[in-house]
Amino acid sequence: MPRDTLTGSRIRERRTILGLKQADLARQAGISASYLNLIEHNRRRIGGKLLLDLAGILKVEPSMLTEGAEAALIASLREAASTTRGSTAELDRVDEFAGRFPGWARLLAEARLRIETLERSVETLSDRLAHDPQLAEALHEMLSTVTAIRSAASILNEPEEIDPDWQRRFHRNIHEDSARLAESSRSLVSYLEAEGKAASESGTPQEEVTAIFEGEGYHFPALEAGQAPEALAADLDTDLSDSARALLARALRTYAEDAAMLPLEPLLAAVSEVGADPLALVRRFGCDPARAMRRLAALPAGAPCGPVGLAICDASGALTFRKPLPEFPIPRFGADCPLWPLFPALSRPMAVLSRRVQFAGRQGGAVRAFAVAQPASLPEPNRDPIFEAHMMFTPEGPGQGGEDTELVGVTCRICARRGCPARREPSLLGDAAEQGV
Repeated sequence: MPRDTLTGSRIRERRTILGLKQADLARQAGISASYLNLIEHNRRRIGGKLLLDLAGILKVEPSMLTEGAEAALIASLREAASTTRGSTAELDRVDEFAGRFPGWARLLAEARLRIETLERSVETLSDRLAHDPQLAEALHEMLSTVTAIRSAASILNEPEEIDPDWQRRFHRNIHEDSARLAESSRSLVSYLEAEGKAASESGTPQEEVTAIFEGEGYHFPALEAGQAPEALAADLDTDLSDSARALLARALRTYAEDAAMLPLEPLLAAVSEVGADPLALVRRFGCDPARAMRRLAALPAGAPCGPVGLAICDASGALTFRKPLPEFPIPRFGADCPLWPLFPALSRPMAVLSRRVQFAGRQGGAVRAFAVAQPASLPEPNRDPIFEAHMMFTPEGPGQGGEDTELVGVTCRICARRGCPARREPSLLGDAAEQGV
């Protein structure tokens, strides 16, 4: 059932939670109980003043009745079904499930994310066992020592008499090899614990850094106040792997450079005038568009421009930074939608793209996206520049827009768009022939 036809089900569910009788709700809304019954069974559409009145009585936002659960939650549930072999989940009722049982839906989505994280950790550790030179050397050393001890012990175990002098030598060798084996074992355990503790939780160094940015709300007051990024990195370094530590230091240096170029107070004053417009900030502060996008995404909660999301990818299209919004979820694993303005920007370097985009199959929730691809480093003679693309996005209200809206998806596997020219694989949400595959 389409999401916009489930408004009645959400009204009934909310009324039941509040313990209101159908007749009482109808009387407070100024309609008959029979008409409300038709609405609650999705046999009459609802909108305008009646929707606002019912939302006020039920103490919820009107959007929660018309749109239901967040797009990110719906996408997570669909991904959970797509990654489970032999799943018989009713995908056409996923929005109803999320709307009626939001707690269970979030629990299922979080469990799926945890399972994927653990699977990636297993893959990471398996690959490490196969390719880590230090680990391979340590294991080789242990096996060589064990073999030497076994050889000496087998000689001592022979029935023939052994010269006392040689016997003492074999005993000494076994003692020394045993001590070396114990030391090698302790070193190997220490190495695995030190390098794998944080990675076992998040899977990759980039995810470790992402977790820190999420925990800080993508805003670092210490850097805004002028603290050295190295000092803050040391304060935030809680059981990070060496690779994650290096990535965090680099990310914080970039943040500090951005904050020095666009200080917080003047930036907030500018944003209160021009909103989340990166080009307006470029003209005012003389910075490049990518820096303006990063600063907008780093503003504290409650900034006058509202929430700002950000995605950054390298020249290969791999995401190196994620700040999703409820209106624009970004998958942690797998390939993203190639129709996001982020990726066309790579083929048009230095041009700022502005698009109004909306996720296919979702009512409302359009966002304004700006994207640009710039060189990631300073130019060098006779070297082609290596580009990095930035895309920032902000929610748009119902009255905004006035231009064509590009339908995009989270990833092909759970995208409802039909006839998409960029589709890589069939979606779970329709027939493969209708999807243009």
